[in-house]
Amino acid sequence: MSIITTATAKLADIAVETDRTDAVQSFVKQETVLVDITTADGSAGTGYAYTIGTGGTSVLALLRDHLLPVLIGQDARNVEALWQRLFALTRATTTGAITSLALAAVDTALWDVRCKRAGEPLWRLGGGP
Repeated sequence: MSIITTATAKLADIAVETDRTDAVQSFVKQETVLVDITTADGSAGTGYAYTIGTGGTSVLALLRDHLLPVLIGQDARNVEALWQRLFALTRATTTGAITSLALAAVDTALWDVRCKRAGEPLWRLGGGP
C-alpha cells in the first residue's frame, strides 16, 4: 500500500570547504533541508533542497507547518497531483525561493519512493533512454 504514513523534515548545516563570493553574496555554508517520506508498506524516499547560507529555517517551517501534514494519508504514487495540491496551498503567499525549495524537496522524496517501489532509476521513470 502506498499511503503516506510519515512525512518529516530536518535541517542540516553543511560547511563548505572553500568560501566563495560573487558580486551579490557569500557562500559560506549550505543549509540543506531533508524530507523523508514513508508509506504504509514500508517504502521510503528522501528528497532535499539547499540554500547558500540563509533561508533554510524558513523552508523547514513551511514544510513542517503547512505542506508535510497534507501528505499524511495520501497516495504516494500520485506525485504530480500531490505537487499541484501543495502548490495550490502556497498560492496566496506567492511562489518564491522558499516555496520552490520546499516543493522541490517533497517532489524529490515522492519520486524516490516511486522509483524504489518500481525498482527503476529516476532517469528511466522520467523518460530517459
